[in-house]
Amino acid sequence: MSSLPPLPYNNWADTKDTLHLFLQMIGKVRLKAHPKLNHWWHVTLYPHVRGLTTGRIPYGDSGFEILYDMLDHKVLIGRNDGVQKSFSVSGLTVAAFYEALFSRLDDLEVPVKIVSKPYDNKSTVPFPEDHAPRAYDRQAVSDFWRALCRISSTFETYRTSFVGKQTPVQLYWHSFDLVVTRFSGRAHPLEGGTQADKEAYSHEVISIGFWPGDDSFQEPALYGYAYPEPAEMNQIALQPGSAFWAEKNGGALAILKYEDARNADDPAKEILSFLNSLYEGAAVKADWPLADLKHRSF
Repeated sequence: MSSLPPLPYNNWADTKDTLHLFLQMIGKVRLKAHPKLNHWWHVTLYPHVRGLTTGRIPYGDSGFEILYDMLDHKVLIGRNDGVQKSFSVSGLTVAAFYEALFSRLDDLEVPVKIVSKPYDNKSTVPFPEDHAPRAYDRQAVSDFWRALCRISSTFETYRTSFVGKQTPVQLYWHSFDLVVTRFSGRAHPLEGGTQADKEAYSHEVISIGFWPGDDSFQEPALYGYAYPEPAEMNQIALQPGSAFWAEKNGGALAILKYEDARNADDPAKEILSFLNSLYEGAAVKADWPLADLKHRSF
């Protein structure tokens, strides 16, 4: 039996959209309240033993945390002094979730104000005005969390071999993907693009991730890419054999379908071979100093 749960896209696409909007609201709180970090690292969410968390957010002389519990399907907001508020999420509209979240933040004397509309999302309705009924399949959300946990563990193993600058395992709530990004150490400012793009792509990177699928690619997958993209990157031989190259926004994107990894004898090993083949191949083509960036135990 696979260690990864099935995640058939069409079975939970509507629930995924609901969860995505709920997590955008939580992520926007972290964006507003946390001190700014390079490459937008201050906005991300992190895998937790029960779901996804903001981690501790400094606030004045204190701090707070928001946890989206994907097992009991509730949101818990706690302060340093132990005071906590919570609410259940099943059956809520986006507007009801917004009201529940921010009323409890006010109760905890953490009056954070966000730009209250979705970011880079197919929904453009402001959160407080989105009263449409929303799908919420509790089992599907819990299965997605289990997939995140297992893949996060493999991503942590991937991180151990690199001594250079790299991100923690983190979830970007705008694109809804779990990511690890490695840096060569060389600057390469993006020409054109938005302010957000320029902050994200100011240096050479090789990035890997997992996302649950969307309307344009209707199945979950692992992926990888490089910025700037080296010549003939899509000629790199990927592992395992089921991995392939696709085109996205004019660039090369390495893909390993989640279902192919899930059905392997050892899914973690399958995923790790994909990540390493992508990184090593892209780093060679981009002339990264691989030997200097490789971690060696003492």
